[in-house]
Amino acid sequence: MSVSRFSAIAAIAVPMILSNITIPLLGLVDTAVIGHLDHAYYLGGVALGSMMISLVYWLCGFLRMSTTGLSAQAFGADDQLALQRIGFNSACIAVLIGLALLLLSQPILQLGLALAGGSEQVQYYAAQYFSTRIWGAPAALLNLVLLGWLLGMQNARAPMLLLIVANTTNIALDVLFVVGLDWKVQGAALASVIADYFSLAVGLALCRKQFLTRFNALPSLKDCWADFNRQHLAGLFSLNRDIFLRSLALQACFAFITFQGSRLGDHIVAANAVLLNFLMFVSFALDGLAYAVEALAGKAKGKNDRALFVVTIKQCLQLALVAGIGFSLVFGVLGEQLVALLTDIPEIRSTAASYLNWMILLPLVSVWCFILDGVFIATSEGRIMRNSMLLASLAGFFPLWWVTQSWGNHALWLAMCGFMAIRGLSLGWVYYQALKSQRWFKHEA
Repeated sequence: MSVSRFSAIAAIAVPMILSNITIPLLGLVDTAVIGHLDHAYYLGGVALGSMMISLVYWLCGFLRMSTTGLSAQAFGADDQLALQRIGFNSACIAVLIGLALLLLSQPILQLGLALAGGSEQVQYYAAQYFSTRIWGAPAALLNLVLLGWLLGMQNARAPMLLLIVANTTNIALDVLFVVGLDWKVQGAALASVIADYFSLAVGLALCRKQFLTRFNALPSLKDCWADFNRQHLAGLFSLNRDIFLRSLALQACFAFITFQGSRLGDHIVAANAVLLNFLMFVSFALDGLAYAVEALAGKAKGKNDRALFVVTIKQCLQLALVAGIGFSLVFGVLGEQLVALLTDIPEIRSTAASYLNWMILLPLVSVWCFILDGVFIATSEGRIMRNSMLLASLAGFFPLWWVTQSWGNHALWLAMCGFMAIRGLSLGWVYYQALKSQRWFKHEA
C-alpha cells in the first residue's frame, strides 16, 4: 500500500471511524444506564423502542448515501452548481419526510408494537421511548443530509465533529436524565431529541464554513429554487428509492431479531439488545472505511480515474479484514467482561454469554459487504445494492431462520451470519463483472 494512498484513505477513514464509534457507544451507554435499573423490562422496552425508531431513521439512510455519492462525483468534476443543487434538494426531501413522520408517529408505533409482541411492561416502555424520540425526526434526517454532503466534499473532520458533538451531548444528557434525575426510559429518549437539534445547529454552521472555504460565497436561495425541478429530482428520487428498498430489507432483518427475541422472552430480547449493540459497534467502525470508499472512489469516478478507483477499494478491503480479525479477537477474549459492563442482571449476562460465539464469527463474515456497499454508493448504483439486499434477506436470512427456528435464538444469529455472507458474495461478484466490462469508465484517465 503506497504511503500517499494510505494517507488519503486514513484522512477520511480515521476521523470517520473515531466519530462513527460514538454512535454505537451511545447505544452502549443507553443499554448500560437502563440495564442497571431494577428490572429487565426497562432494557427490553428501550431495545424495542429504539429498534423501532432506528428502523424509521435507517430506512431514511438513503438521504446520507445518495448525497455522499452524488456530491463526491460533483466534487471530482469540480461542479459547484451540482454540489449546491444536491445539498438543497436532499435537505428539502429530509424536511418533508421528517414532518410526515411526526404526523404518522402513532400509526407507526401501533404497527411496530403489534409486530413485536412482548410483555405488557416491555410494550409500555417501548411506546414511551418511541413517542418521545420521534420528535427529533426532522433534525435527525437533516443531519443525515449534512453528513453526506460534507463527506462528498472530502471533508472528514467536519462530519467527525458533527457526530462527536451529537453523541457526546446525547451520552452526557443520558447520564444526567436517567441516573441523575431518575427519568428512566423517557429520559434516555429526551436526551436523544435534544442532541439531534443541537447537532443540527452545529452541522449547519459547518456546512456554511465549508461552502465559504471552497467557493468564497454562500449559495443563492434563488438559484437553489431555480434548480429545484422535475429533471433533477427524478434522478435523486430514483436513486433514493432503490437505497430505501435496500434499507427496508436490511432493517427488516434487524427488526426481526428484536421482535422475535421479544416473543422468546424478556431475557432473550434484553440479551439480544446487548449483542446487537456489539454488532452495531463493529458495523459503524467498518462504516468509517466504507465512507472513505464512498468519498474517494466517488471522486475518482467523477475524475474518470479507473486506476485510482480500483486501488482505493483494494486497500480499504485489506484494512477492513484486519479490523474484522481484531474485533473477533476482542469478543473472543473479552466478550463476557464486555457484557458485564452493560448489565448487572445475572439472567441477562448468562443469556448473552450463550450467544457470544456469533459475535466472534460475524465481524469476519461481514467485513466485505460494508466496503462493497461503499463502492456502489460511490458509483450511485442503488439498484445493485437493492438487489443484493433483497437476495440476502429473502434467500438468506428468513429461509435460514425458518429452517432452523427450532434452535430458538441461535437460529436468529445463524440467519444474520448467512445474510451478511450473501451480501458480500453477491456484491463482490457484481463488482468483479463491472470492472471487467469497464461500464463505469469508458476511457482511461
